[in-house]
Amino acid sequence: MKALDRLDINNGWLDGEALVLDDRGLTSFCKTSGGKGLHVIVLLAKQASWDEMKDFSKAVAQHMASTLPKLFSAKMGMQNCKDKIFIDYLRNNRGSSTVAAFSLRVRPGLGASMPIAWGELEDTKSGNQWTIDNVRERMDALRDDPWKGYAKLRQRLTAEMKKRLGMTGSRKTNKAESE
Repeated sequence: MKALDRLDINNGWLDGEALVLDDRGLTSFCKTSGGKGLHVIVLLAKQASWDEMKDFSKAVAQHMASTLPKLFSAKMGMQNCKDKIFIDYLRNNRGSSTVAAFSLRVRPGLGASMPIAWGELEDTKSGNQWTIDNVRERMDALRDDPWKGYAKLRQRLTAEMKKRLGMTGSRKTNKAESE
């Protein structure tokens, strides 16, 4: 977030989220990372293979980067992300991890990963806005659950969603790989 104008970032995230996820019928949730950035969470029913899910997240990232190239990049590396938001679809690799919501990061300041509603994004200053020192204030100030509906949400990737992102066919994987 540091190098970008805050208005561009917030509009970019909101536009990108609406452009790609809502437009495809997928409800998404946002949280701070407790570090530098934000994480977008899309809950999907276990119907597609691991590789299909990774391919879909890659296609979403590439679509965002090609549609709004001044705001987004799907390529890792500082030279590709200068003054842009990096859409890290590689977090969807087998063995990769991300910090759980409400967790503290083991780094200076002990940043907390906190769920936020999309409408709160404009007032979110950084991925480590909440820390061990102020996370209780955040929780006490919440009037509504920022992830309302999260626990009951059931959504699937569809052939139409994949088609609209230019994905053709699907990878074949064995059952062990897809679990």
